[in-house]
Amino acid sequence: MPTLTVRNMVCARCVAAVEQIIKDTGLALRNIELGEVELESAPTPAQLEQLRQGLEAVGFELVDDRDAATIARIKAAIVKLVHHSDEAAPKVKLSELLSNALHREYSSLSALFTQVEGITIEHYFLLQRLERVKELIRYDELTMSEIAFRTGFSSVAHLSAQFKKLTGMTPSAFKTMGKGRTALDRV
Repeated sequence: MPTLTVRNMVCARCVAAVEQIIKDTGLALRNIELGEVELESAPTPAQLEQLRQGLEAVGFELVDDRDAATIARIKAAIVKLVHHSDEAAPKVKLSELLSNALHREYSSLSALFTQVEGITIEHYFLLQRLERVKELIRYDELTMSEIAFRTGFSSVAHLSAQFKKLTGMTPSAFKTMGKGRTALDRV
């Protein structure tokens, strides 16, 4: 079954939007997850072009390049882990999770990601975790201690230090100022 990689799929609404575009193109969908679409059969060149245009019209991108597809899959796996996992904090190492998900050695994934994106996988993971922290602060339903635990920080002090280092403000200042979040596909 052909598998396509789609960049900028970061949430359930994205999955629904891409699913609708695929149906509108007349393609049979086998499975869809963040960043990946598995079709029942290979699309014709005309269907592929129609799909590409439909995706681009709403902010998605069909990824053709193998390296770009790998990076999109890394990002999708991290977004899924950070933003769509019911677990408080991952119980498996990020390197193991990515190696298993992409069936490649972590060192090669890490080198590719850093070369193309200009930051390490770990830094990207941290940025995603901080976006999740911002989201949880906005909801105002959890204590900072609970937020730290849910997002995998060892303590509130560690969370606050990382937050200030990367945003220039403390979590409390962020909450008070009412600053906005960054869209996940822009991180």
